[in-house]
Amino acid sequence: MRVFDVFHGASDALRVNKLRSGLTALGIIIGVAAVVSMMALTTGLEGSIHTQFEGLGSNTFQIQKWPAMRFGGGRRMSKYRLRKDITIPNADAVREGDEYARFVGAELWNFGGTVRSRYADTRPTVFISGGTPEFASNNGYDIGEGRNLNAFDVSHERPVVVLGADVARKLFPHASPLNQPVTIHNRRYEVVGVFAARGSFFGLGSRDNFVLVPISTFVRVYGKNRSVNITVQSLTAQVFEAARERAVQIMRRERRLKPEQEDDFEIFSNQSVVDQVSSLTGTVRIAAIAICFISLLVGGIGITNIMIVSVTERTREIGVRMAIGAKRRHIMLQFSLEAVLLSVLGGLLGLGFGLGIAALVSALFPIPAAPPLWAVVAALVMSSSTGLVFGIYPAWRASRLDPIEALRYE
Repeated sequence: MRVFDVFHGASDALRVNKLRSGLTALGIIIGVAAVVSMMALTTGLEGSIHTQFEGLGSNTFQIQKWPAMRFGGGRRMSKYRLRKDITIPNADAVREGDEYARFVGAELWNFGGTVRSRYADTRPTVFISGGTPEFASNNGYDIGEGRNLNAFDVSHERPVVVLGADVARKLFPHASPLNQPVTIHNRRYEVVGVFAARGSFFGLGSRDNFVLVPISTFVRVYGKNRSVNITVQSLTAQVFEAARERAVQIMRRERRLKPEQEDDFEIFSNQSVVDQVSSLTGTVRIAAIAICFISLLVGGIGITNIMIVSVTERTREIGVRMAIGAKRRHIMLQFSLEAVLLSVLGGLLGLGFGLGIAALVSALFPIPAAPPLWAVVAALVMSSSTGLVFGIYPAWRASRLDPIEALRYE
C-alpha cells in the first residue's frame, strides 16, 4: 500500500466528519494559539524595551532613591519613601571619587509645567528638568541646534534653557528658537539650544516633551527638598562594573551606612531594567507553556476518544480491507496518520489564530509582535506529537481486530 493512498484515505475520513474533527482539534488550536501569541508578544516587548532603554546612554547607570520599576503594595513602597533623599553633594562625591567614571551628572525633575513664547504656549504637561552639562550624554540626547548647558551656566545659576524637540516645535513653529526668550512658571529664560528628537516611549509618551535648565537655577526656583538622580557613565564598557562598584562604595560612605545595612538607594542600568522585564516575561512564558500543555492534553484525550469511536464505527471497513490484503501495519498506519493529520490541522489553525491575536494586540497597543521561530516550530512539533502519542492506542486497537469478526460486525 502506498503512503499516498494511506494519506488520501486518512484525509477523506476527516473530511467526512468535519464538525467532529474540528471540535476534537479545538483543544490543540487553543493551546498552540496561546503559546504562539504570548511568545510573540513577550519577545517583541523584550526587544522593544531593550531598544527604548538604550536611551539611558552608553555604559551608563543611574543612582536614585526609588527603583526603576515599582511593584508591590503600600508597605513595600513605604520602604523607599522613608529613605533619605539623594543630594547634590552626593553627586559631587561620586564625581570626585569614582576614578572609573567619565561623566557624572545630577538631575532634578518637576513634573508638569507650561512654557510660553511670543508665538505660542504649551499645554501644562511639560517636564521641567534641572541638570548638569552631563545630562545630554548620560541620557542619550544629542544637541540638534545651538549648544548644551555648560559649567558656567551651572555655577552662575544662569536663566538659560535647552528645549526638547516637541517643546521647540510648539513654541517656535516658524522661527529659530535660539536666543529667544521663553517663560516657565512666570520666570524668563533664554533658549541656548534644542535637543535632537528622540520620539515616543512605547508609543505612550514623548521623550521630547521637556526642557532643561541648570540644576542650580532649578534649585533656586523650585527648592531642593526632593531627591536627586545621579547618572554615571563609565570610561569604557570594560570598567562598567568597576565604576558601578566604586559608586556604591562612595554612596554608602556618604550616607553613613554600616557594613550590615543594605543600600538605601537604587542603581539601575539598561541591562538591569531589561533583566527585570525578562524575569516578568519569563513568568508569562511559563504560564503560556502550561496552558499549551493542558490544552494539548485535553486535545490528545479528545483525539484518543474520537479515534476509538472511529475504529468502532469502521470495524466492518477494517475487516473488508484486511480481507482484500491489507496488513495490520497498514491499518495501524492509516489510523495513526488520521490522528496526526487531525493534530497538525489543529496546530496550523492554532498558529494562524495565535499570529492573528498577536497582530491584533500589537495594532491596538504599543506592543510589537515578534514571533520567534523556535516557538512556531515547537508548537507544530508538540501538536503533531500529540496526535501521534494519543493516536497510537486506537490505531493499535484497529490493527488487532480479527478480520472474520470485523466482517460480521453490524
